[in-house]
Amino acid sequence: MGFGHKRELLSGNEAVARGAYAAGVRVACAYPGTPSTEILEELSRFPEVYCEWSPNEKVALEVGIGACLGGARTLVAMKHVGLNVAADPWMTLPYIGVNAGLVLVVADDPGMHSSQNEQDSRYYARMAGVPLLEPSDSMEAYHMVGAAFELSERHDTPVLLRLETRVSHSRTVVEYDGERLEVDLPYRKDAAKRVMIPGHARLRHPVLLRRLEELAREAETFPFNRVEMRSDRVGIVTSGVCYQYVREAFPEASVLKLGFVYPLPERTVRDFASHFRRLYVVEELEPFLEDSLKAMGLDVMGKARIPREGELDPDRVGRSLAEIIEVDTGLKDGGWDRAELISAPLPSGLPARPPVMCPGCPHRGLFYVLSRLKLVVSSDIGCYTLSVLPPIEGIDCQVCMGAGVGMALGLEKAFAGSRVNADLRGKVVGALGDSTFIHGGITGLIDMVYNRTPCTIIILDNRTTAMTGFQDHPGTGRTLMGERTHALDLEALCHAVGVDSVRVVDPWDLEVTEKTLREEVGSGRTSVIISRRACTLMDRSPHAVFRVVDEECTGCRRCLRLGCPALVMRGDKAWVEEGLCAGCSMCAQLCRPGALREVKGGD
Repeated sequence: MGFGHKRELLSGNEAVARGAYAAGVRVACAYPGTPSTEILEELSRFPEVYCEWSPNEKVALEVGIGACLGGARTLVAMKHVGLNVAADPWMTLPYIGVNAGLVLVVADDPGMHSSQNEQDSRYYARMAGVPLLEPSDSMEAYHMVGAAFELSERHDTPVLLRLETRVSHSRTVVEYDGERLEVDLPYRKDAAKRVMIPGHARLRHPVLLRRLEELAREAETFPFNRVEMRSDRVGIVTSGVCYQYVREAFPEASVLKLGFVYPLPERTVRDFASHFRRLYVVEELEPFLEDSLKAMGLDVMGKARIPREGELDPDRVGRSLAEIIEVDTGLKDGGWDRAELISAPLPSGLPARPPVMCPGCPHRGLFYVLSRLKLVVSSDIGCYTLSVLPPIEGIDCQVCMGAGVGMALGLEKAFAGSRVNADLRGKVVGALGDSTFIHGGITGLIDMVYNRTPCTIIILDNRTTAMTGFQDHPGTGRTLMGERTHALDLEALCHAVGVDSVRVVDPWDLEVTEKTLREEVGSGRTSVIISRRACTLMDRSPHAVFRVVDEECTGCRRCLRLGCPALVMRGDKAWVEEGLCAGCSMCAQLCRPGALREVKGGD
């Protein structure tokens, strides 16, 4: 179906999906990860496009490679850290090329709103020798996707389309009349081009390098590179969302806005630079553009003034450059539009609210018990990572998805050969979610069994990918497109890879959870405990709530050890905010005087 002419407010992620649909994408793959998740959710609305949540980003890209070679335009989406997972196929894909176009959309997260680092994905384009495009708003995101597919097919290369959080999630007006293209290219066998044995790969690398030279020439006429001449004293080079910050902070500055960021359109850059004594480069994170311009011999000011860490905004850009531009040009404050920015409402008046697990979260009970048993816990990325905060403080280390298992193995092996840490032997557990277990934990568990590691792994099975918004995965029995499918049997899988003991607990039952952990941890065998209860935000059925009987509450605060936001102290008595209570009963299980009671009908 086509859209007809429309004018809508779309987020950058929605615009990418609409643009991909209009460009004729027939296959789309992703692993959910903020800030990229909504791309596939939006694209899955169109039945002409096969969409899937893949077990991880590497698999998503591999599926995408097969699809594009098979003649279908293909979009693969992930967040920045996901590209690390997909790096292996990504680095060889430019050698074998594409058939139909393949666009990899990567969403970076400057400021780490929901990520464990703020790496700059632009270097993956340069490292792989792949063209890099960057939209600065939703309108550009929509149209740039189509341009990326044309570029991909014309030059037989994947294309990296980089978003940032503010582009992914901000809404701007998009006008489009996107009749859908139909692209269905014939498959051709070409082993010399598609099978990268060393003899073939040596022949393909020079092809890749010649292609970059052709791309650099095409970048000179790329329609999303734009020169905006205003001031004859201040020239700023920028790309992506930083273009918006520059326009707000320095409205009178001349700007070279790059949409084709790698390889650089050097002639365009030099022409722009010829008007100014010095260029200023505004970019988030690393000095990717700045280093390239310096390598061209240009006088450039960038990261010496602009922070290399965190997310930028118009105020940070203005404060960073105003003084140096004034020194260089004599222009007061460099033309920084300070007054308007100061009048903006400040967020400092808002109450501080630390992140916390939801009332009734099944992870709370499990990590409370782990903390109580004083075990060494290696964890993965998920909602449960919040249990590192007080009062639970149930996690020792966490790096990335799947690493919780491997780190547990390493800790256990280190303790096994240590005298100073001998008391920690047999006290290591690894904890990871059901989705992250499928993403990257299975191979670690195989390694643990293979290398005879006496350790317990806990799979926190809440029946969804909760942290990114309840996406399905191979264990839920439903696909992204809403079809019923085979649900991966976690118990059978763990048995199949050779785990000695596999047990299932309900983490709301603190006594049984603790008893099971005591039996398995230190048992001298490889074991898996599946902590299974659906995410409380998914289960909206009516439930009982709990209330404190004031006369019986001693004010011991023991119930607060769970860190449940529904529990507070009022004076010297505990109090349950019944509007938040999920009825999990864990607080009542901790209350020795028995002052926490389930509210019966009519109470």
